[in-house]
Amino acid sequence: MGKASGIKKVVLAYSGGLDTSVILRWLQEHYGCEVVTFTADLGQGEELEPARRKAESLGVKEIFVEDLRETFVKDYVFPMFRANTVYEGQYLLGTSIARPLISKRQIEIAEAVGADAVAHGATGKGNDQVRFELAYYALKPDVKVIAPWREWDLTSRTKLLDFAEKNQIPVTKDKRGEAPFSVDANLLHSSSEGKILEDPSLPPDEIVFQRTISPEAAPDKATEITIDFKHGDPVAINGEALSPANLLARLNELGKANGIGRLDIVENRFVGMKSRGIYETPGGTILLQAHRSIESITLDREAAHLKDSIMPRYAELIYNGLWFSPERHMLQALIDSSQKSVNGRVRLKLYKGNVICVGRESPDSLYDARVVTFEDDEGAYNQVDAQGFIRLNALRLRLGANKGRRGGTP
Repeated sequence: MGKASGIKKVVLAYSGGLDTSVILRWLQEHYGCEVVTFTADLGQGEELEPARRKAESLGVKEIFVEDLRETFVKDYVFPMFRANTVYEGQYLLGTSIARPLISKRQIEIAEAVGADAVAHGATGKGNDQVRFELAYYALKPDVKVIAPWREWDLTSRTKLLDFAEKNQIPVTKDKRGEAPFSVDANLLHSSSEGKILEDPSLPPDEIVFQRTISPEAAPDKATEITIDFKHGDPVAINGEALSPANLLARLNELGKANGIGRLDIVENRFVGMKSRGIYETPGGTILLQAHRSIESITLDREAAHLKDSIMPRYAELIYNGLWFSPERHMLQALIDSSQKSVNGRVRLKLYKGNVICVGRESPDSLYDARVVTFEDDEGAYNQVDAQGFIRLNALRLRLGANKGRRGGTP
């Protein structure tokens, strides 16, 4: 089918697991094309050399295995956190923010090796197919995209295993049984979905959690830390300067030990359905609270409120796979411009699932104790000014009340 399809070489986003290994062989057979594999280390916590060896055993000649942890955190996670981004009020977008980087490297590799197509292992029911493909087309508009789950007839795990055995694809013993849930992980979070988690009325079993201990099992004494910020990004923990990836990894360790970052959510997928997910974002949960705390003393009120008002739209763009869109770039420019003064140190207590700010200081602080004090302010603030301020803000309400619209009734 390779000649008929016009596809001679394809770059596959490859994890080395059952699904993408079956996809690899299926591409070779179905399209008769050469397959190039790309495996990214985004901090998922798995050894990646087995993926290289498995690709070699399947006849792949061009294999890319890359450590992208620093790029992932510096150029994707940190910019997102400058906006205090949460989707539907809770989700810290751990899976969503990884997809644009994977897609970008796939396209770059495709251009470097002369491939005419890219392929991914996302199913036709989820968000990831949208995220991958919107990114592909934004970066290479004429690229051909192969999504096997939307094409083949391997519609069950049994069929996948049968295909693997028929084609001598190594399958680990634990893959032969029915997996109790699906897991995706990177340095920012882990997500668990499906199977035993599909009934949202039932609590998740403790076996689901991988990145955190339970709050009940966390220490009875709080862990106290400081986080330093420069231009809105964290740069040090307890005074120790760390690279972006190492800093997030350290926060993950601290969050895990204190039962921080668990989330059980039913979210609205871009494709239209609701899905239940169990997410663990220990370091990100700490970082979100710390960043909001330093912004509370360094950002102007209207700047902070404007950021808060656009954040849901920004979060939706990332969730829906529109990282490489003009509107995301426009919002990012606005967000980044607000962070010049977001510098200083935040003190936190981590205790049984909670992140508690107990202090914040900054050379760029807008907090003025002379103005806000309950003691004698020595003329820093004239309280009489408040009378005219209130009356002017009440003017439209008084005019309405005089016309029978008391209490703001239309």
